[in-house]
Amino acid sequence: MKILTVIVRLFVGLMYLFASIVVLFHLVKQPEMHGNAKLFMDGIMATGYFMTLLKVTELVCGIAFVTGRFVPLATVVIFPITLNILLYHVFVAPEGLPVAIPLMIGNLFLAFACRKNYKTLLAARIA
Repeated sequence: MKILTVIVRLFVGLMYLFASIVVLFHLVKQPEMHGNAKLFMDGIMATGYFMTLLKVTELVCGIAFVTGRFVPLATVVIFPITLNILLYHVFVAPEGLPVAIPLMIGNLFLAFACRKNYKTLLAARIA
């Protein structure tokens, strides 16, 4: 189980590192979007800050996963982003599902592997 956790942690971390570095440093030309995908991305870009915040969060969490430091925290912080990636590809751009599904499974697996760290976080009352 420990080896599998390391493999999944590295896989998820490298995916987020790659995705954030490519966008933050404009290393690859972004593909032309159409329809609802274009509308969605235009809305995000119109805010002026959200894409940068998103990619910096992915970068920091990716570094945490790759280094193995603060993994329980990174798992919680990145989960809403992973969920949004999955839902975006389910409802807007299904061609990205082969990446989104393993990313969500990896995030859920890491949350399960770190479940003992969340015991106090999920307590109904203050101890």
